Amino acid sequence: MSRPSEIRTEPVKSAATSRTRRTVLKAGGTLLLSVFAPLPARAAQILAVRVWPAEDYTRVTLENDSNLKTSHFIVKDPERLVVDIEGLELNPTLKQLVAKIEPNDPYIKQVRVGQNRPNVVRLVFDLKEEINPQVFTLAPIGEYKHRLIFDLYPVNPPDPIAALIAKGEWAGEQSAEPIPPAPDLKAEQKPAAPKAPQAEIQTAKIDPRDDKPAILTRMITIALDPGHGGEDPGAIGRAGSREKDVVLSIAKRLKNKIEGQANMRVMLTRDADYFVPLHVRVQKARKVQADLFVSIHADAWIESTARGSSVFVLSEKGASSTAARWLANKENAADLIGGVNIKGHDRQLASVLLDLSTTAQINDSLKLAKAVLGEIGGINRLHKAGVEQAGFAVLKAPDIPSILIETAFISNPEEEAKLSDDAYQDQMADAVLKGIRKYFAKNPPLAKNRMM
Repeated sequence: MSRPSEIRTEPVKSAATSRTRRTVLKAGGTLLLSVFAPLPARAAQILAVRVWPAEDYTRVTLENDSNLKTSHFIVKDPERLVVDIEGLELNPTLKQLVAKIEPNDPYIKQVRVGQNRPNVVRLVFDLKEEINPQVFTLAPIGEYKHRLIFDLYPVNPPDPIAALIAKGEWAGEQSAEPIPPAPDLKAEQKPAAPKAPQAEIQTAKIDPRDDKPAILTRMITIALDPGHGGEDPGAIGRAGSREKDVVLSIAKRLKNKIEGQANMRVMLTRDADYFVPLHVRVQKARKVQADLFVSIHADAWIESTARGSSVFVLSEKGASSTAARWLANKENAADLIGGVNIKGHDRQLASVLLDLSTTAQINDSLKLAKAVLGEIGGINRLHKAGVEQAGFAVLKAPDIPSILIETAFISNPEEEAKLSDDAYQDQMADAVLKGIRKYFAKNPPLAKNRMM
């Protein structure tokens, strides 16, 4: 008498797929049928959702435990971006995205999240205007797992100068009132002397037909670059201070002080907490024809005893020290942490822009750096007595004197407290402004082809 048929299901692995299920039918010990069928894949888990609204663009980040496959399309009247994410089940973390859209977001009205079909979640972004979306993934790096990124750029981005004019931060050329040269620190300790005629900061206009340059007064444009931002927090101190927050605060203080000068104006590469790629920071400065580029950072080191302020310029021949090389490599990695869409921008254009550094630019940058370093030394201990050099990508504008200031070591508890102190931030901004004024007093900028 034969034994009854037996049906058994067991998980196995095969070369074709790492997750399969074999259904075996036996009768009387004889194998009748063996069928391989795929097991349902484990759904990916959303670990965190973040939104970074800014005038430049809005970024939405979904951090997850595996690489996600997506498809997206635009729907008109009204404007919507629809994104389908495969291999995903709706969870409470993803639902939090709805509440993270702020009313003042420049591009997103609201977002709707739902389970479109099994293993597929659909996001619908209701938009305030027409956008160019960039959807891409980032591999794990640092503290981050896999990231799915949605960058929503306006179809018609405003010209940088037009945007500043609209905010009332960009005046046309005007007759600048005479401005005295920056006071010397030692002179400030002496009794005030009778007021002397004030000297204007002037520009040299080169005329090949004339041995002597003509002199005119024009507005000086300074690009301030608060490092890091958005997905990239920069260095983090023991008390939790984030470099991106500290340097933005110092940059805004410096911006207000510069705008108080009769013949100076300012452009910030970022004015809020969002990520700006390194080459875009340089491009922004060039678009407004900046006379100077000042990148502001807070240093960090493995040992908490490291302390002091530093000023760096570009080097074409290698770093001036091992520490300078390490720091440049760390700062140049900001694009990897902040998250650049490699497929979305012209890598060749960025490479050309960042390889056109010139000896003249470096020489002018050294003059500016020495002036600023001398002033910073009056408010904080210097990490090195002289200006340092390394291959910082953000300093490679070929036609703009550029410096990078490490305001203090955020990894040092005492200096972290300074960096979070309003008085120290104000003193740092004052010192940088004095250095800038001293530089221009000795190195008047040349006239530009297009007066703005």
